[in-house]
Amino acid sequence: MEDKILIVDDQYGIRILLNEVFQKEGYKTFQAANGIQAIDIVTKHSPDLVLLDMKISGMDGIEILKRLKAIDADIRVIIMTAYGELDMIQEAKDLGAITHFAKPFDIDEIRDAVKKHIVPIETK
Repeated sequence: MEDKILIVDDQYGIRILLNEVFQKEGYKTFQAANGIQAIDIVTKHSPDLVLLDMKISGMDGIEILKRLKAIDADIRVIIMTAYGELDMIQEAKDLGAITHFAKPFDIDEIRDAVKKHIVPIETK
C-alpha cells in the first residue's frame, strides 16, 4: 500500500509541480484547489500527509486546517505560506501543523520534510 499525499493549493502550477515530484517518489497523490475539495478528499481517501497552502481564496488555510483536524485529529499537515505570515504560521502550529515552508520553497526541502513526517506504513 502506498502512502497518500494531498496537495492543497489554489495555484495550478504549484499543485502540478508537487504532484509530479511526489508521484516520482512513489506516493499516491491527490490535488485540491480549495477547502471543499480538500475536505472531500480527506473524508474519502484519508491521506497520510497534507501539504496545505495558507493563502487560498474562499476558505483560508487556517479554516481548512481546523476542518481537516476535526475529521482526523491525527492527520499530518505541512503548511506552505508566503514570507512574513508569522501570526498565521503560529496559529497553524497551535492547531497541529507539523512544520511550515515559505514560498517560494526549495523542492528538496519539502521532499525531505515529507519523507521525515509521513508515517511509515508498518507503524499504521
